[in-house]
Amino acid sequence: MTTSYLELLKLASPEAIIVIGALVVLAIGLTSKNPGWLCSLVAIVGIAVAIGAILVLPRNANLFGGMLVVSPLNSLFKIICLLLAFATVLLVPSAKSLRNQGEYLAMLLLAGVGLMLLVGSEELLIIFIGLELLGLSLYVMAAFDKTDIRSAEAGLKYFLFGSTASAFTLFGISFIYGMSGSTALASVGAKLAAAPIQPLLITGIVMTLIGFAFKIAAAPFHLWAPDAYQGAPVPSAAFIASGSKVASFVVLGKIILIGFAPIHGSAAWHNLAAGWSPVLAILAAFSILVGNFVALAQKNVRRLLAYSAVAHAGYTLLGLVAGGREGFSATLFYTTVYAVTLVGAFGVVGIVRQETGGDDFENFTGLASRSPLAAGSLAIFMLSLAGIPPLAGFFGKFYLFNAAFRSGGNHGLLWLIAVALFGSFVSLYYYLLVLKVAFVDQPPGSSGAADASGLKFSRPGGFLAPVAVGLLAAAVLLLGLVPEPLVARILAALP
Repeated sequence: MTTSYLELLKLASPEAIIVIGALVVLAIGLTSKNPGWLCSLVAIVGIAVAIGAILVLPRNANLFGGMLVVSPLNSLFKIICLLLAFATVLLVPSAKSLRNQGEYLAMLLLAGVGLMLLVGSEELLIIFIGLELLGLSLYVMAAFDKTDIRSAEAGLKYFLFGSTASAFTLFGISFIYGMSGSTALASVGAKLAAAPIQPLLITGIVMTLIGFAFKIAAAPFHLWAPDAYQGAPVPSAAFIASGSKVASFVVLGKIILIGFAPIHGSAAWHNLAAGWSPVLAILAAFSILVGNFVALAQKNVRRLLAYSAVAHAGYTLLGLVAGGREGFSATLFYTTVYAVTLVGAFGVVGIVRQETGGDDFENFTGLASRSPLAAGSLAIFMLSLAGIPPLAGFFGKFYLFNAAFRSGGNHGLLWLIAVALFGSFVSLYYYLLVLKVAFVDQPPGSSGAADASGLKFSRPGGFLAPVAVGLLAAAVLLLGLVPEPLVARILAALP
């Protein structure tokens, strides 16, 4: 057993490094008079060292029946989650209301540990522990801004809905364990394939799916998202919208494609069959329609991004409904691209909020004349979310729709693709509306003259946010022009 624990320490070294980094950041925050830049530096170094540790892990390893699994897929998405945390760290110094940056960055790093536990396990109890560690960290991050009552409201609503989701997930896991005798996904899948399906087991599976529907903000389990996205500090909203979504979709894909694979069912319009596939298809269609239509009525950019996130959760579910290796790879590529895009979009929101004190549409008026760099990056992010070529969002949607179109026989998911295409068409209006405000409208009394230096940074390190936004915009453009490396890496990592 000693050897096993030594092996566990070796394979869990990336998580251990991030935990140590969080403790060091917390200590600096509590003992230093001006800890902001030093805490950010330590967090960045910790993330970089953890990524290096992931790269030197063995290619494949499995400890304690799937509690810790090292595989090319898990390692790749641990790195992606850490890169999203890195981008979020860059946004923190420009957030004027975050006074205790050491504590904040420590919570961000602990949330990163939760993401890594989620991605790196194929055992339901460890997945639940990862969900709780991630959730508790994000609740604190959402309510961190003591100067804004909306932040407290966001944290409370996120906590209440997240606790409800956790309860559903835990009840579902308990039913699955009671009927299958195991919490390891591979064992659960083997049990489902060998024995007839019991009603209690179906109840457990449905409850688990409902719990994850809360986490990915799929309608009608999305009610926490608008207030959390609008009220939380901008870096918190960015991380909630990106890192947690990526990890949740990776884990959801593993659960249904490994653990629940024998009861796939069919969502094809001409061959409906009971299983998790039609449940996810209904969730996807409802999310696309609700998210897009409610987003049309928004006048706040962060609430618009929240309802947009509901719609994008629906798009991403298409790959899981399609199933198979191609469908899962399409889901993984799209959720990665979407996460990168949304961190960048929230970065622009943070820049505008720092300059104008708000994030309603009127705060974006004349952004192109005040800051061409921020406006140009905003255009890249919004057009990518709309699925306009040659940006990454276009290829991601094309990949998803193609996987759904080719799944099964006789193009049975054509109805769901039609709903997704209609939703994409609707979304183009409100994304272009944001760009109209930024590029066409001018504030009263403005001469319209461009001023590239229009942004003023009142905090040390405030320049990091525009740097991060520029890098993320370049990444979105590059992933649209040259998507093959990431797609090939994801496909090669899938078994």
